[in-house]
Amino acid sequence: MTIKRPVATAFAASLAAAVAWPATAQDVSDDVVKIGILNDMSGVYADTAGQGSVAAAELAIEDFGDTVLDKPIEIISADHQNKADVGSNIAREWYDVQNVDAIMDLTTSSVALAVQGLSREKKKITITTGGGSTEITGGQCSPYGFHWAYNTRALSQGTAGSLVRGGDNTWFFITADYTFGDSLQGEATKVIEANGGKVLGDIRHPLSTTDFSSFMLQAQSSGAKVIGLANAGLDTANAVKAATEFGLVQAGQKLAALLITLSEVHGLGGEAAQGLNLTEGWYWDQSEENRAFAKRYMDKFGRMPNMIHVGTYSAVLQYLKAVKEAGTDETEAVAKKLHEMPVEDLFAKKGKVLGNGRMVYDMYLFQVKTPDESTGPWDLYKEIATVPGDVAFGTVEDSGCDLATFAAK
Repeated sequence: MTIKRPVATAFAASLAAAVAWPATAQDVSDDVVKIGILNDMSGVYADTAGQGSVAAAELAIEDFGDTVLDKPIEIISADHQNKADVGSNIAREWYDVQNVDAIMDLTTSSVALAVQGLSREKKKITITTGGGSTEITGGQCSPYGFHWAYNTRALSQGTAGSLVRGGDNTWFFITADYTFGDSLQGEATKVIEANGGKVLGDIRHPLSTTDFSSFMLQAQSSGAKVIGLANAGLDTANAVKAATEFGLVQAGQKLAALLITLSEVHGLGGEAAQGLNLTEGWYWDQSEENRAFAKRYMDKFGRMPNMIHVGTYSAVLQYLKAVKEAGTDETEAVAKKLHEMPVEDLFAKKGKVLGNGRMVYDMYLFQVKTPDESTGPWDLYKEIATVPGDVAFGTVEDSGCDLATFAAK
């Protein structure tokens, strides 16, 4: 799928002088700035990101003005099927044959890490909005790799931290058996134990599990106050359905989805999801600005956007701003600008990019409304608390990214 758009933006010559190499309005490779949206289009995370991220990227290009440095902006997209080898092969073909400048979204952490590694080799930019592992800007950080929207640390600080501090101090985890699930449970465990809580047990499940009955029975018998779902997409939705069927919440246990977005909550419906605790970085009904964007998105795509969709909007917009500021789409120059520029848009207020590529902004703890509290099919969240960005994401030192050897990796 290819979307081409056309519009002029002025470039100030003084900005070109700010970089160490000459840059002109013609400094755009192949006379087009090409962005790839690579994610799960057909599997367990299709609603979480999928074509919704492509729609968000299109809106970002429209809001930017359709061209950059007097050159067209092009979006291409593909389905990586949640397989690291498939994602890497698509990315290699995009770079070698189609001259893609940057790849974004990258749902599924194993795919995000594989593509980021290849992109480091090829000196190309990735901005991950869908994958959540802290390794993306941690032990496997890259000078050309950036992480937007969320990570497993931020989700754990928001959901696990808030619940444990409120007295819900014993946990049992149901965890997706791959990189993302490991990272999510690991980060949540750190937060739980740091706040005096205890993890009573855990069980792993394969990606795309449909029957969570046996897992819920084990969680129930653990006696834990909170059942933590360290998974995402349809896996989380299916787990919540199973918990509802077994009456776990009605019996007194709390359900905490460490990664669930508005898309999955809407799919579950208010009856099944009511009382669910979760963390997201954006919600459509938080402000007039958010509501206006959500209406445009709804008109275009037929659904409300979630954190990952709007995070992709922000990532595309910030990338284009960086190209404009650098006066070129050359990777080193654009990466430098991405590290330097503040992030101020409808997604992130007073956002900043750390030296390891992690974008830091405030996150929010939400609780799903009861059907009686909701006024419509998308009126699903009530905001419980703000989690400041520095608390949510921590520092470069916390991440494990070694900036001393950053450029040499």
